[in-house]
Amino acid sequence: MTRQAIVVGGGIGGLAAAAALRRIGWQAIVLERAAELREIGAGMSQAPNALRALEALGVGEQARAAGVPTHASGNLRLSDGRYLQRARPGDASALLAFHRADLQRVLLEAVPDGWVRTGAEVTAVRQDDDGVTVACDGVEASGELVVAADGIRSTVRRLLWPDAPPPRFLGRTAWLGIAEVAGVPGSITLGRGGYFLIHPVGRGRAYWAYVITADQPDVRYEDEKAEVARRVATWHEPIPQLVEATPAEAVIHIDICDLDPLPTYVRGRVALLGDAAHAMSPDRGQGAGQSLEDAVVLAAAVAAEPSIEAALRRYDAERRPRTQATARGARADGHRTTSTAAHRALTSMIRMMPASLWRRGIAADGNPTWRWRPPHLPSPTPRH
Repeated sequence: MTRQAIVVGGGIGGLAAAAALRRIGWQAIVLERAAELREIGAGMSQAPNALRALEALGVGEQARAAGVPTHASGNLRLSDGRYLQRARPGDASALLAFHRADLQRVLLEAVPDGWVRTGAEVTAVRQDDDGVTVACDGVEASGELVVAADGIRSTVRRLLWPDAPPPRFLGRTAWLGIAEVAGVPGSITLGRGGYFLIHPVGRGRAYWAYVITADQPDVRYEDEKAEVARRVATWHEPIPQLVEATPAEAVIHIDICDLDPLPTYVRGRVALLGDAAHAMSPDRGQGAGQSLEDAVVLAAAVAAEPSIEAALRRYDAERRPRTQATARGARADGHRTTSTAAHRALTSMIRMMPASLWRRGIAADGNPTWRWRPPHLPSPTPRH
């Protein structure tokens, strides 16, 4: 008999979990609250650890075809255009940049037709020794396992972890956009109190993100594009050009938050995954990547352990220390890159670092986070 899971959330983490479970012979129902499947956030990069997770999910080739090499971590600049570090022509890139929708599509194509149900808002989760049931708009779905991949404001976390604190505002806000501008290399420009990130994302497009310090959350502007354009008007090209080339209605404004560390990612037969478990600031580019790792490790544990409870204990023991350490590092990095007081020290340190040492640090195995290797996902035993 085929084993059944329920995945709450149809974003990158939820689809990765469904694809991973399929790899080990399970079936899954993916419940997505939105009326249609779409990713918010415009663009992102994936590091070598995430790319290995995609390989383990069986979609590595498709992901590499959808992504674009980016040298953002090799091209560091000041707002007047001067380079602190510069990628050399022909340098290999450890990072691939994606439009979020492109990576989501790769994962969706790895999930069988009929597994994803949109417009499905979870209202209750009940479990006992035999299984777990999710109530959704008056309809119930049951299985052996629930994977909650429903984001930083997870309904499942609120229901089963009622004492967990809400998302924490990190004192920073960001504008994001996709511009129809071709041939733009990846870069990070460090200004006082903020930075501007650029990734090429294919098909003549570039993703940009402008991140600054903010005293309080939820401050919004009548014309968000005009506000960004005003703030970066004197910054080097192509920054003003990218903002100008982005449709006003497509400029996204978000506040940057993360989660306080949870004491466990599991409750009975329910596992939190991705942002629902360990939402982190984007400053290490690891939010989606850690979700992909979660999916592979969870499926490997389910395949290897004799019970769901044992599998989830293993998942929690393997994932919680790594993801919470990554979140702490991302929070610290974000403070350093946007702190006005630390700007001079940070840029001086980067400028003084030998280029060869900088390149070693951003190589595919240049740091412990990127060196992660996925566990093997065994193929299901054929049934006769």
